[in-house]
Amino acid sequence: MVDLKGQYEKIKPAVDIAIQEVIDSTAFINGPAVRDFQAEMEKYLGIKHVIPCANGTDALQISMMALGLKPGDEVITASFTFIATAEVIALLGLSPVVVDVDPDTFNIDPAAIEKAITPKTKAIVPVHLFGQCADMDAVMDIAQRHNLFVIEDNCQAIGADFTSSKGWTKKGGVIGHIGCTSFFPSKNLGCYGDGGAIFTNDDEIARMIRGIANHGMFVRYYHDYVGVNSRLDSIQAAVLKIKLAQLDNYATARNKAATFYDNAFAGVKSLKTPVRFSKSSHVFHQYTLVTDGIDRNALIEFLASKDIPAMIYYPVALHMQKAYSDSRYKEGDFPVTEDLCRRVFSLPMHTELDTEQLEFITSSVLEFINR
Repeated sequence: MVDLKGQYEKIKPAVDIAIQEVIDSTAFINGPAVRDFQAEMEKYLGIKHVIPCANGTDALQISMMALGLKPGDEVITASFTFIATAEVIALLGLSPVVVDVDPDTFNIDPAAIEKAITPKTKAIVPVHLFGQCADMDAVMDIAQRHNLFVIEDNCQAIGADFTSSKGWTKKGGVIGHIGCTSFFPSKNLGCYGDGGAIFTNDDEIARMIRGIANHGMFVRYYHDYVGVNSRLDSIQAAVLKIKLAQLDNYATARNKAATFYDNAFAGVKSLKTPVRFSKSSHVFHQYTLVTDGIDRNALIEFLASKDIPAMIYYPVALHMQKAYSDSRYKEGDFPVTEDLCRRVFSLPMHTELDTEQLEFITSSVLEFINR
């Protein structure tokens, strides 16, 4: 699904030098490489504070801890997402409230958010799924009216631009009170291990995040809050600084591949190609199709027989997961999400796809459909 080796080969000299510099310095934790990457990320995003951490899941958890959310507080998010979004809500003793998504963009449905708000609601976590932003105009308007926090799960859309109907354009992840991202290797901006980061323009929230991520410690050996230990190591930061300089080029390459897919499947009634949301650029973390009237699993098996990987993101809705069973929800409550879980699949999407590979992938899909 992702050709990390091919991508590495193109930046190998710079990466090898950067890693060796960290090893030579022996500043493996919170060294200059981390500070340098943090500064470059703040500049790229146009935000005051970037706080690196160990992974995207930690980023979400630390954010909720920093906002002072208490057990029983409700946090609204989408049912069509990776489990980490709800996992941290449950781990903190908060109450995950899931809602349906838009059938075209797969992102959280603002109308569903509005209906789910109760006196216990404290925050909204919109997930910028598959590479484009949720409708942050609507989300922020709802949050302002109801005095709610917004934590953007931007793990799949780093680098995407959101253009508001109010006339401004910002990067995804810097619109809400806090933004979170993951640097898992397969992400658009991925390191060579685990990593994540938290973004905010609020000085006090940033102070709390830094302290909580460091054992709840603001002054060495004085612990004011219960915290965690979550750090981005210097080697990962060194790699990320190099890849950050290529991030927009990576998005261009992904969009080129997506356009090839779009053209190849244009007019194919049994496949719905990704819809681009008018307010957001798309950085195509995934290229996800919706099937209609064909056997999705048989198609995936057919592609596998040709050594073409294909994945289902996500086969089970969050509210249907055993670990998150809740008497408030039952099958049929979120028809869009449940329908997508039955019908979506994703094709290879990465920066190294060439015309020959794309032709082979698309012709194989069409071969299955037309046989």
